[in-house]
Amino acid sequence: MNNLKHLVSTFSTKEQHQFIQYLEKKNKRKNAKNTDLFKHLIKNELNSKELCFKLYGTHKKDAYHALRKRLFKSIIDFIANNRLQEEKAIDMQIIKYIVASRNCLENKQHQIAYKILDKAETLAKEYFLFTLLNEIYHTKIQYAYTIPSLDLDKLVLKFKDNQKNHHLEDQLNIVYAQIKKTLNSYTHKGKTLDLETIVNKTLNAHNISLSDSLSFKSLYQLIIIVNISAFATKDYLKIEPFLINAYHTILKHKHRNKQLYYHIQILYTIANALFRNKKFNDSQKYLALMHEYMLNQKKKHYTSFNLKHKLLLALNLNYSNNQTAAIHTLKAIDTERHIDIEAALDIRLALIMLNFQKGDLKNAHQIFSKFYHTDKWYTEKAGKEWVIKKNLIEILLHIDLNNIDLVESRLLSFKRSYTSYLKDINQQRVLTYLGFVETYYKNPEQANSTKFRETVENAFNWKETYREDIFVISFYSWLKGKMKSENLYKITLDLIKKAQKELSGT
Repeated sequence: MNNLKHLVSTFSTKEQHQFIQYLEKKNKRKNAKNTDLFKHLIKNELNSKELCFKLYGTHKKDAYHALRKRLFKSIIDFIANNRLQEEKAIDMQIIKYIVASRNCLENKQHQIAYKILDKAETLAKEYFLFTLLNEIYHTKIQYAYTIPSLDLDKLVLKFKDNQKNHHLEDQLNIVYAQIKKTLNSYTHKGKTLDLETIVNKTLNAHNISLSDSLSFKSLYQLIIIVNISAFATKDYLKIEPFLINAYHTILKHKHRNKQLYYHIQILYTIANALFRNKKFNDSQKYLALMHEYMLNQKKKHYTSFNLKHKLLLALNLNYSNNQTAAIHTLKAIDTERHIDIEAALDIRLALIMLNFQKGDLKNAHQIFSKFYHTDKWYTEKAGKEWVIKKNLIEILLHIDLNNIDLVESRLLSFKRSYTSYLKDINQQRVLTYLGFVETYYKNPEQANSTKFRETVENAFNWKETYREDIFVISFYSWLKGKMKSENLYKITLDLIKKAQKELSGT
């Protein structure tokens, strides 16, 4: 059922209408229930049992299961046919040119043939279709002797350059697959990996550099690979120039509007990097541009990116001293039955953090109570780092709520579950931080002592504030707030402003 819902959720309003028309033409009976099921799935208001009863007036599980299977198959056929029409139109046009030119060549109409091949070459270059370009150059070289004025050396050079580009795209696709697989192991299985080293080694092994000339798809993949490196090191400043430059390169592509999904994804990646670098105004500019593209093509990709866009917008607002608007943005989103589970979980955790910073502990705890799955389940859905953040926030929340018994049990559970892992990935400072949290929880009066403050300041291997991860700053702000007896949100914003001043001076 989840697979069916997920497919339906990706349909734009236009595609929904088109699919209903597709079903109505396909249906042999007027009372077929597949259109009704599809319309209910669009609304996403009923669960599986409720849908079955709505459609049949009773619980006919077998009939309902068969109906779902038929609808699923129809959706697959519809998507495939639409994509084939969209994506293969250019390919087919070029293939027609090649076939027509070869027919002309066989009939000794050489000048006409080369004019047709020139058209094919121009079109294939525009869309970076290296395989078809290879066929075009192969044909041109094969019959080059028929055109005395043709520069064969120049043509051979074009052929070799195209082969290099084709090979580069293939190699980068392999690199992308390898690194994404590695990231999946790192994020969801908790394996200890130095991703920055792995990214560099993998690129070097395939002789790929960041300066290579790339197709739109390859450039997108490279951006994601570079972003993975930043995810591993939390150093988004290092990749920001590359992301911006890569995007300006993409803007020069004539067919960028035909690659809307990749375009939106890249805008999100840049906006996220700018947010992590505390450049909130710049991040919001890219988010506005992202939203503009989300509305294109009848909001074709709106649903796929809506949660991510809203979350990043809210985070930017929060750290720009606009907390009320940030909370309102996230509260307006219904994540209960959303297909994008990871983004929905991120939003819920962000809402807890925002309410916690605001001092609304009751509301923060109420939202937290909706996390009723096991840590193993959350690790599979959102990754180990997300689970660690969740558990740390829970400990701080229970301390401020004065839930003493829960604090003790959560501390023990956290140490038992994550001490070895955090040491393995060289994140002992999380354990150091937790040690100070425990000290405060057991002896709150110590937090105001000079000795405690000095111990805290000397205990961490601090980066410059402008290089420090924004979420690390947020956690540290809670401890600093206890030491200075100041408001958590004020302390957080003060540290962020300090980071921004340092950044502007670099």
